[in-house]
Amino acid sequence: MAIKAVIFDLGGVLLRTLDPTPRQQLAKHLGRPISELYYLIFSSESARLATLGKITAQEHWEVVRQSLGLSEADLPGLIEQFWAGDRLDQVLVNYLRALRSNYKTALLSNAWDDLRRYLEVEAKITDAFDEIIISAEVGLAKPDAAIFQLALDRLKVSAPQAIFVDDAIENVEAARQLGLLAIHFTSPQQTRLELEYLLNSHRSGTEA
Repeated sequence: MAIKAVIFDLGGVLLRTLDPTPRQQLAKHLGRPISELYYLIFSSESARLATLGKITAQEHWEVVRQSLGLSEADLPGLIEQFWAGDRLDQVLVNYLRALRSNYKTALLSNAWDDLRRYLEVEAKITDAFDEIIISAEVGLAKPDAAIFQLALDRLKVSAPQAIFVDDAIENVEAARQLGLLAIHFTSPQQTRLELEYLLNSHRSGTEA
């Protein structure tokens, strides 16, 4: 079956932590293991609620601040330093822009309610996508099959007509269970090679 859509994750794929130093320095300054910071920010109950849109990103950060025993004045610096090592992969984004001439493209991200502003105002990459699905806005999160189905419905394609790219293997496996072709992101080069292989093989009618 011909491929009609390509769906990409954001964090860990298009937006990656290329320099871990700011987070390491932050953890050292706070006297906390970096694993604790990751848990509080990404995996705690307030993080889960923010990812599903049940609380705002600001409310989640307030929980993080209180958990770390910081003052309100400390919070902006904490947030800035935590994200300081992250970089947007403009080459990969431009590749997606080029794909839009032949395929529908979508961003499917487990993220808080402040992501769309980042995409529109800071990153300025919304033009690379036909659809942008953010978990906090739809009340669903990967690996729930419902959010993959929502993406397919918005793109107006069936599961076998779509390729999904994510760095989290549980999300990749969930997409495959629904019938999507899926690529486990480990590097931009590996992902582009696998993606081009799938696109070319399905274009020619052979099985990938």
